[in-house]
Amino acid sequence: MEHYKSIIAYDGSDFAGYQRQTSDLRTVQGVIEQSLRNIGWRGESIMASGRTDAGVHAKGQVISCDMAWNQGSDVLTRALNSQLPNDVAAWRTEPAPPDFHPRFSAIRRHYRYSLLALKYRDPLRERYAWRVQPGFDLEAMEAAAKLIVGRHDFAAFGTAPNPDGHTVRQVHRAQWHNAEERYWFDIEADAFLYHMVRRLVSALIAVGSGRETVESFASLIEDPEARWQGAIAPARGLCLEVVIYE
Repeated sequence: MEHYKSIIAYDGSDFAGYQRQTSDLRTVQGVIEQSLRNIGWRGESIMASGRTDAGVHAKGQVISCDMAWNQGSDVLTRALNSQLPNDVAAWRTEPAPPDFHPRFSAIRRHYRYSLLALKYRDPLRERYAWRVQPGFDLEAMEAAAKLIVGRHDFAAFGTAPNPDGHTVRQVHRAQWHNAEERYWFDIEADAFLYHMVRRLVSALIAVGSGRETVESFASLIEDPEARWQGAIAPARGLCLEVVIYE
């Protein structure tokens, strides 16, 4: 029996999130586990680096499981891909130490949120981005994003995954990038709260559109009792890019 880890990519559009559920909802975990069973896995549950919400995508989700397999890691990757649906793929599989856990062994996670600054719809690109009206102030958004970096209480923007968990997180990077009408926000942290990235993006867009100021955004970071009252950015723009280990 060997402990394996795999890098998994998926289009989250047609999934009810990553986590397997008791109902008949289609989930990423559910289809991966069924695909593994089809090639001989006999475990009860795979482990993962995190649980993405319904509609959220991934390029660098990490899973692990114990499996009796004697044909090599590359063959295991090919065998798994032969069973996975078209919107999920295993990109790499390799043996991992027995104590490796995709979530608890991780030191940082990198998410990217993508936007299109378009006046009119673009059906070919909006599946993976949030379309916003052009003309917002990128400089103001960049100034607000710099306030995110560091160790802060992000209770204004999310809730802890566990009821008794805290809302303090260490953010290592928060940057905006743009190319013509495309904008993307990269954020890297030790961990994230539930809906944290999507609320942060929504608040930053409010700063860029003039509905909020950099100062009012700063107050949400500084006051643990404050709460962002705006909408949550759509799930389709968010992607788990990579999980970082030592």
